[in-house]
Amino acid sequence: MAIPIYSIVAYSGTGKTTVVTALISELKRRGLRVAAIKHDAHDFEIDREGKDSARMTAAGADVTVVASGAKAAVIENRPVDIGALVGGITDVDVVLTEGYKHGPWPKIALLREASGKPLPVPADECLAVMSDIPIETSRPLLRLDDIAGLADLITGDMARKTD
Repeated sequence: MAIPIYSIVAYSGTGKTTVVTALISELKRRGLRVAAIKHDAHDFEIDREGKDSARMTAAGADVTVVASGAKAAVIENRPVDIGALVGGITDVDVVLTEGYKHGPWPKIALLREASGKPLPVPADECLAVMSDIPIETSRPLLRLDDIAGLADLITGDMARKTD
């Protein structure tokens, strides 16, 4: 059975990371194993200059892996389709993405009045909307700080999909 994936979507400065990190903590508190994928529109660097892995990447490695007894990181020094990344995730109960508003997964859209930005996708395309102002929608509407309510919604959706 496929691991369920949920995308937290919003424009920059709306609070995606705040919601995702709080949601991870809440789902972990409930005993779930969680994976997180962050979409970065910029050219991020995971290697630090002067470290062996950065030197290997600079030498032309297409894939660089850093591993210890406690954790590992695979650095793909080439474009990788999100489907391939998701396909490599195992042994978790749920995957949360920050971003990927055009992805195929259920979306939770965030709207923060102070950002001055609209919803990133139409509300009717979302599993739910989180907002600090009232809006008209037929979808569940949660406050931006209602992380427990969001966790309830996601775990309920997960349970419906396994029935």
